[in-house]
Amino acid sequence: MRLRALLAAAVLTTATAPAALAAPGIAHGTDVPAGQFGFVTKLSMTKIPRPDGSTYSSYCTGSLIAPGWVLTTGHCFHDANRNRVSGKVPYPTTATLGLVDEATESGVARKVTEVVQANENDVALIKLDTPVTTVQPLKVTHAAPKVGRQLTLAGWGSLTGTDPKPASRMQQGTVAVAKVEPTTLGVRGAAPEITTSACTYDSGAPYFTETELVAVEATGPGCPHAGIETTSRVDILAAWITKTTA
Repeated sequence: MRLRALLAAAVLTTATAPAALAAPGIAHGTDVPAGQFGFVTKLSMTKIPRPDGSTYSSYCTGSLIAPGWVLTTGHCFHDANRNRVSGKVPYPTTATLGLVDEATESGVARKVTEVVQANENDVALIKLDTPVTTVQPLKVTHAAPKVGRQLTLAGWGSLTGTDPKPASRMQQGTVAVAKVEPTTLGVRGAAPEITTSACTYDSGAPYFTETELVAVEATGPGCPHAGIETTSRVDILAAWITKTTA
């Protein structure tokens, strides 16, 4: 098991990280059609500290759940020792949303100013410097998920865990809920393949129905894979999300 956000990213230094590469995201997924899933947010982070004082760049994925707030995984924001942090954003982070293809679209970009970590799960809310009014936020479910429910996964992660590169074209796939735990969901790939799975840089990517966010990406086996992926339930955080973003 491994954190999706940052482990492989440690080799991308601030000087060498590419701005946009023609690499698909979500292992064994498909292209997201133009105009879809504008709430899915690509998080680009620079100057992330290491214990030796050096820095590197990395990426995560999130979802707009209020005009000024994005929900993502908590471990995307940490100190040099990888302890999750709240408060002022610990390193420069840009949130880009409202697009599916960086080669042909500009989308909407905002700076992240604040991080609020959840107590019950590996989830964080991040505050944007200016609210986004041109993209419809994704509603957060209040209902507990059920085994067998199919969910859409969309994100900006890498095609593979081998020599991962951040995506320039958003990908999607379908998964099915395999098990329900008190704070997490286990999901398996369903379409277009049973090996459709989240990959590096998909940390925080949303799992959602046609109308509601159900979970966010946390961790899983090496990608692509046909095993169980661990995701963080958001229904148990719905009240906290509403209070924090009010």
